[in-house]
Amino acid sequence: MPVIARFYGILIKMYFSQSEHGKPHFHAVYAEFNGVFDVVTLEMTEGDLPARAQRLVREWASQYQQELLRMWQTNEYARLPGLE
Repeated sequence: MPVIARFYGILIKMYFSQSEHGKPHFHAVYAEFNGVFDVVTLEMTEGDLPARAQRLVREWASQYQQELLRMWQTNEYARLPGLE
C-alpha cells in the first residue's frame, strides 16, 4: 500500500485496487493507531485513531479530496503534500 502523504507523524496510504476494497477510502497510520477514512464523507469508518489525529486527517483530506477521488478512480499513484 503506497504512502501518498506524511505529516505530523501520520502516514496516509491508499490501496489501488478498488474492486477488492469497496468504497473509496484511505488509511491513516499514527504510531500504533490506525484509521480508515471514507473519501466522500471524510468520516473514519474503522479504527482507533485518536480524536486529534482524526481532526488533522480530516483537515488534510478536505484539501485533497478531489485528488484522492481521482487516484481511487484511475489507480494512478501521486504523492500529495502534507498538512501545513
